[in-house]
Amino acid sequence: MDQRSLIEGVILTSLMKIESPEGCVLRYLRDNDVGFNQFKESYFSTVNKDVIKPWKRHMKMSLNIAVPVGEIKFVLYDNRPTSSTYGSFNQIILSPENYLRLTVPADVWMAFKGQGNYNLLINTADLVHDPDEVERKNLSYFKYDF
Repeated sequence: MDQRSLIEGVILTSLMKIESPEGCVLRYLRDNDVGFNQFKESYFSTVNKDVIKPWKRHMKMSLNIAVPVGEIKFVLYDNRPTSSTYGSFNQIILSPENYLRLTVPADVWMAFKGQGNYNLLINTADLVHDPDEVERKNLSYFKYDF
């Protein structure tokens, strides 16, 4: 996906994979990377095959996501009225074969679907999780065909 077609503030960063007969090193995040603000919390999350995690948006937190195992389809929606990409969707598939870091700014909606047999993501956020800072909606809230 071309950076120019991304929702305003969303960044896709190519990540380095160093392969060897013994295994791989999958580089993920450095403190001087574009889109990285600060580290407050990092976690792994699994997504079962064909399961869609419904829409959510963080009102203050930005996310840095990579998928080192499996394949996950992320769908982003911009409903920020002042954004130049207001009303736009982005679909991004992350996997070891499409090894990128997805940086999602605050106020952008996101839902995602596990497409591989076992799917693992890592997220490093610039705030510690606060349940009052997240808004959630069911899948039918925005019309998108997963």
